[in-house]
Amino acid sequence: MPDNTKDQQHKPSLSYWHVWTDENGISRQTQATLTNFKKESISGGAAPQWNDHLFRSDAQVLFTELPVGWVGDWHENPEPQWIVPLSGKWFVETMDGERVEMGPGDVSFGGDQDTKPDDKGHKGHLSGTIGLQPAVLMIVQLTDAKWKSAKPGDFR
Repeated sequence: MPDNTKDQQHKPSLSYWHVWTDENGISRQTQATLTNFKKESISGGAAPQWNDHLFRSDAQVLFTELPVGWVGDWHENPEPQWIVPLSGKWFVETMDGERVEMGPGDVSFGGDQDTKPDDKGHKGHLSGTIGLQPAVLMIVQLTDAKWKSAKPGDFR
């Protein structure tokens, strides 16, 4: 039987930004971490690798390009969704004033459904591109209603 002690010492984790709605209807961003990685083969004879199986759900996958100078005025994520920039940079600003800038390899979860307008009429989040190139994003929208308004820590 192989000794997995060394592997467990190097068990990976993955940080992501979680956009969510608090009990007062205010959107917030919290850095969260995925930690449930298991070393296993993904299929057949493939060598073992680290996998974190978050969940099974109905989903839609989109690839989108946000043009240079694009700004998505205050809005909620249309569905709970995982967002991964593939190229370029973009930002997300939540109602609590937190602004996070992301580029290739960063991960964000958009779960700010059911926000309430603040005193400025802002609802959800503001987002936009940064710099002189478009931001290309991969988006995995979760169409299963149980993920609506997911909170940090719900993906353990």
